[in-house]
Amino acid sequence: MSAPVFRRILLKLSGEALIGSQGFGIDPTMAARVAAEVDEVRKLGVQIGIVVGGGNFIRGVAASESGIDRVVADQMGMLATVINALALQDALEKLGCHTRVTTAIEIREVAEPFIRRRSVRHLEKGRVVIFAAGTGSPYFSTDTAAALRAIEIKADVILKATKVDGVYDADPQKVSEAKMFSHINYLDVLSRGLKVMDTTAISMCMDNSVKIIIFNLNVPGNLKRVILGEKIGSLVSR
Repeated sequence: MSAPVFRRILLKLSGEALIGSQGFGIDPTMAARVAAEVDEVRKLGVQIGIVVGGGNFIRGVAASESGIDRVVADQMGMLATVINALALQDALEKLGCHTRVTTAIEIREVAEPFIRRRSVRHLEKGRVVIFAAGTGSPYFSTDTAAALRAIEIKADVILKATKVDGVYDADPQKVSEAKMFSHINYLDVLSRGLKVMDTTAISMCMDNSVKIIIFNLNVPGNLKRVILGEKIGSLVSR
């Protein structure tokens, strides 16, 4: 197949996707590689929204467990996603890809506030839109933010980029016999407690019939292969 099977996607990136070989923060080389794959898909005519996490700097839950107030810790995590969004925007625009960063908390000096209709208009004009600062509220993960934004912009699918090939019945990095699912439904993900996305995000996708494809971002070209309809990764749907 040479034509995209999706018109509009929501790409969910973890903050760790930008770490590269550094172990912490942002590796410009890794940001540039991710940006190149996104730009290649954009050139196929696909409209792309991105939600990026902040785990390469701080995780709200982990910070709260170390003694920081949970609300404050989550706010710190939201700001970390803004840092990642700006880095990804810079990498994309160096490729000539017009990009907008929108935030769920107002930081007008560096990004525009999230307004659904404006974001959809950016997508229609061929701009990549990066949704930062999660949902803007504590106690919600960036997985939930990805589900929410996908529903709001009417994305055809959520593509969750990970460091493994798909959804397994056990951790493939710890269990060599772990079985990968090519297709699994939402209820099985929830009942089995599989760590695809958090339960709130899965429930939102189930209630709104938003498909999720989990794939390995560390394999060059995988994003484009998914967009062109190749059976890459695991599909979560009804």
